[in-house]
Amino acid sequence: MKKWMISAGAAAVAMALLAASPASAKSGIKIGSLNCTVSGGVGLILGSSKKMKCKFVSVTGRKVERYTGSITKIGIDIGFTKKSYITWAVFAGGNTKRGALAGSYGGASAEATVGVGLGANVLVGGFKKTIALQPVSIQGQKGLNVAAGIAGLHLKYAGR
Repeated sequence: MKKWMISAGAAAVAMALLAASPASAKSGIKIGSLNCTVSGGVGLILGSSKKMKCKFVSVTGRKVERYTGSITKIGIDIGFTKKSYITWAVFAGGNTKRGALAGSYGGASAEATVGVGLGANVLVGGFKKTIALQPVSIQGQKGLNVAAGIAGLHLKYAGR
């Protein structure tokens, strides 16, 4: 069973990462990175929802913004995870106004965890759906979980 879970999760992560490449080219230039801490939780077979706190840092390092929100997954999500960390490269059409990352995002998600695990979430949305979030480093987490499906992210601007 463990081997099957690891194989299925690794295949799902690989597919999500392969899907990530073309989206960044269509979405503009890299304007910074979004670093998030996601609360632990339990997968409810057909989905999950976890709260998160994020910090956006512009490529120059001069602009720092904080966001709160949640990430929701619909699809196969079985198991539990402890707190996890996700880093995305943020692509947009150019300079953005303060709080521009606030909004809803959608895309592909995949993860596999047996003890320590990996995951990836490729998302598009934000201001007029002009912002793309591409995985910079694969999501790191601890627990026992397999998940693949559609991910939704909702961010609220929380200030500097």
